Amino acid sequence: MRRKPGIGAIHKQKLEQERYKDKGTEINENQFEQMTKQMEIFRTNLEEFATKHKSEIKKNAQFRRQFTTMCASIGVDPLASGKGFWSVLGIGDFYYELAVQIVEVCLSTNYKNGGLISLDELRERLIQARGRRKEHQEITNEDLLAAAKKLQIFGNGFSVVPIGGGKYLVQSVPGELSMDHTAVLQQASNSGNAYTSISMLQNELKWDRDRSQKALDHLIKMGLTWLDDQGNDEVLYWFPSLFTACIDAQS
Repeated sequence: MRRKPGIGAIHKQKLEQERYKDKGTEINENQFEQMTKQMEIFRTNLEEFATKHKSEIKKNAQFRRQFTTMCASIGVDPLASGKGFWSVLGIGDFYYELAVQIVEVCLSTNYKNGGLISLDELRERLIQARGRRKEHQEITNEDLLAAAKKLQIFGNGFSVVPIGGGKYLVQSVPGELSMDHTAVLQQASNSGNAYTSISMLQNELKWDRDRSQKALDHLIKMGLTWLDDQGNDEVLYWFPSLFTACIDAQS
């Protein structure tokens, strides 16, 4: 018959487990300390790199993209830092200025697109608005996304809406877009015509008529789509925010 372990053996085993636990905690703390030191070294090197290439970061879009990727890899957001080194360096100034110009373009086009504009059209309008004064600074869609996302601190008045295929819309009016509303925008964009209809939503998204009509009615209420009942077959719903994107795709 197998004998049960005695009190002394149990106590000894418990002490060994505690020692292993303490040793494991010590190792974890040492590893954390080493990682912290390495991150500080990376941060210092990144600050030196930014100081040396400040002008190139602002002028060259590809260089700027690589720099922001390096920042993200060590958890540094120069756009969110209002004090200290990053504020003095002024890396975020480019995006702050761009964000203000995004607001200006959105407000000036609200009357025709209902407060929803494609990223491509926004970029074209910004390039025209900046003119020769900023011709040495290339603007990319990645720059616009970074600046537009900072505007989300104002609430749902500004938001970035992904519609698939690497395409985005910038919404500049209050109002939540549900997954159904986004799906409608995506379907209209993918059609290449900047419009949709109930039958198209039924065929492409496999929705019933009531669901399709409800989503479209909400988009009409928000002023994001125009109703066209002049056709012989059925009512069409046009999205002015997609006009530029669809014209470019067809050309």
